[in-house]
Amino acid sequence: MSRRKNFDPYDDFIFDPRFKKPVYVEGKLAVNIKGFGFVTPEDGGTDIFIEPEDLGSAWNGDKVKVRIVEQYGARRVGCIHEILERANKIIVGTLTQLKRKTFVKPDDKRIDTEIVLPNFNEKLPAKTKVVVEITSWSPLRGQVIEILGNENAPGVEIRSILRSHGVAEEFPPEVQNEAAKIELEPSKNEISKRIDRRNFKIVTIDGEDAKDLDDGVYAEEIDGGFFLGVYIADVSHYVRPRSFLDKEAFERGTSIYPVDRVVPMLPKELSNGICSLNAGVDRLAMACEMKISAAGKVVNYKIFPTVIHVFRRLSYTQVNKFLDGDKELADCAENLNTLKKIHGLRKKIRAGRGAIDFDLPEMKIILNDAGKPLEITKRIQTVAESIIEECMLLANETVAEHTIKKKIPSLYRVHDLPTEEKVSTLNNLLAHFNLHINKGKEPREFQKILSKVKNLPAEKVITSYALRTMQQARYSPENLGHFGLAAKFYTHFTSPIRRYPDLIVHRMLRASWEMPEKLPSFAKRLEEIAKQSSERERRAIEIERETLDLKAVEFMQRFIGQNFDGVIDSVTNFGFFVELDNGVDGLVRASEIDGDFYAFVEKEFALIGHVTGKSFHIGDNVRVKLISANVKLRQLSFELVSNVANRDLIARI
Repeated sequence: MSRRKNFDPYDDFIFDPRFKKPVYVEGKLAVNIKGFGFVTPEDGGTDIFIEPEDLGSAWNGDKVKVRIVEQYGARRVGCIHEILERANKIIVGTLTQLKRKTFVKPDDKRIDTEIVLPNFNEKLPAKTKVVVEITSWSPLRGQVIEILGNENAPGVEIRSILRSHGVAEEFPPEVQNEAAKIELEPSKNEISKRIDRRNFKIVTIDGEDAKDLDDGVYAEEIDGGFFLGVYIADVSHYVRPRSFLDKEAFERGTSIYPVDRVVPMLPKELSNGICSLNAGVDRLAMACEMKISAAGKVVNYKIFPTVIHVFRRLSYTQVNKFLDGDKELADCAENLNTLKKIHGLRKKIRAGRGAIDFDLPEMKIILNDAGKPLEITKRIQTVAESIIEECMLLANETVAEHTIKKKIPSLYRVHDLPTEEKVSTLNNLLAHFNLHINKGKEPREFQKILSKVKNLPAEKVITSYALRTMQQARYSPENLGHFGLAAKFYTHFTSPIRRYPDLIVHRMLRASWEMPEKLPSFAKRLEEIAKQSSERERRAIEIERETLDLKAVEFMQRFIGQNFDGVIDSVTNFGFFVELDNGVDGLVRASEIDGDFYAFVEKEFALIGHVTGKSFHIGDNVRVKLISANVKLRQLSFELVSNVANRDLIARI
C-alpha cells in the first residue's frame, strides 16, 4: 500500500501527524531483499510496513523508532524516525580496490550500499572476501579485521556466513587456556563422592561421525515394569559460574552445525574430551533413573550426580541392524530390547495425550573433501533414533516436573499455543481438502489432521503448513508447558555439551543439593539467559539453513536446462515456489507464465489467471525446467513446463 498524497483528514483510515499527535513505535527492522521493510513492535501489535524510500540509513536488524504515517484497519505504514541501536557492526563482503578508493560490497543483499575503507593499503586479489568492522556511520566507513580469502576457495562461503552472523570458530585465548587446564580424567576424590554406576552396561547411541557424546542409556525389566537410566555428561562440574568457559558458552548459546563442519559451544578439550561419554573410560555424569510401570508411566525416579563407564559406543546403524535381527550386539541385547519396549509404550502415551509428530524428512547434502556437493539425500528418522529421542523426552519431562515440585528455579523449554490468526489461515488452506481444525487450542486437533493425510499426496504440503502455524519454541524461567509435545512440564536437560540452557538446568540442580542458599542469586539471571539462549538458537538455525541452501543451489547448477516434477509449496504475489523430490525449492515467477495475467488470491492460496481462470494452488503437481541457480543469492529459478492439479485429493481425503 503506497502512501496517499491527497487525503481527507476526516477519513477514519488515514492517520497523519498534521492532524493528530505523532505516534512513535519502537521495534526491530526486517528488510526484504526487494528493498522494503517491516518493523516488529517491541510491545506487540501488527508489523509496520516501511517503504524503501522511508528506510533512511537503517539496516536489517536495527532497533528503530518509527513514526506512523498511515493506518488502515490493523495495517500500519511508517517511516524510520531514529535508529536506536545498530545490529550490523560487523559486515562480510567482497573487496574492490580502485586507484583512489577501496570499498566493500556487503554480501547481504538487504544492505544496498558500499563501505569505504579509508586506511586499507594492502593489495589483494580480486573477489577477496573480508570481514569489516564499521568505524563510522556518517559517513559510512570501516576497517578490515579479517581476510577470509577468495570467494571461490573451499570453505570461504561457509566462513562468510558464520562471520556475517558474528560467529567465530576459534575460542579466545583466555577460554582456550582455561580449557587446557581441565583434568584429562575424573579425580578419585570426586568419584568417591558420587553414586557409582560403573557396573551398569551403559551404551551411547549416536551417528557414526558424532564426537560430542553427551547421553548414555541403560534399561532392564524389573518387578513387572522397567528400569530406565539416562546418564548425561556432567558439564556443570567443569564449567563453573563466572569462568571464562562459562562466559563464552553463554555468548555462543549453542553448538552450530553448518553443512560442512561443527562450531562447538565448548572447546574440544571438553566437548570431545573429558565431557564426552566415550566408551571404556570413567566419566562424571548426571543421572535421571526412572522406574516405569508396565503401562509406560514413571512411578518413581531419582536425579543425582554419578560416575559411569560406558560399556559400548553404538551407532544408529548398528542398533537398527540388531532390531532387524542381526546378532552382532548380543552383549547389549537385554538393554536394547528393553529400550525398544519402553520406546513403544512412551510413543503410545505421547500420542494418547495428543503430541504432534510432524515427521518431515530433513535434507542432507553429501560433500567431498573439497566441500563440493556430491549428492542430496533425505534424512528420515530411524527406529534407533526414535528410541533415543523417547528416552531423552522422558528424562526432560521428569527433570522439569522435579524442579517444579521441589520449587527449584530453572529454565524450561516452552511452546505457546498457535495464534488464532495463524489457525484461521491454516483452516483456509485445509478447506481446499475438506479438512478443518476447530479452535487450534489442543495439540490433538493438529494430530488428527496429520493422521488423516498420512501417506497421501497432500501430506507434505499440509504438514509443512501446519508446522508454520506453530509458534517458535523458546526458553523461559516459567514453566508454561509445551504445546507441540502436549507436555505440562518440559525442559532441556540432556545436551549440556552443546546447549547452554541444559548446562544451566544442571547447575540449578547441583545448587539445590550443594548450596541451596545460592539458588535465589542464580535465579536472578534466568530471564537474561532464557532470552539470550532463544536468540542464539534462532541464529544457529538461520546459519544452518543458509549453508544448506548454499550447497543445495551449488549442487543444482549442473542440472540447468533439465525438467523436474515438483509440488507447489507456497504462493506469493510474485509467483509460486516449487519443491522438488530431493527437498530443494525454487521460484516460478508469475510474470513469466505465458497465456494470461496471474493475480495472487490470498484466501485461495493460488495464482489465478485474469482471463482464463487457470489457477496454481498450493499442493498442485507441476513440471518445471531449471533455468538458473544463483549461488550468491542462494536461489533457484524455474520455468513452468506443465501442471497437473491434485483436485482428486479432496475426494480421497
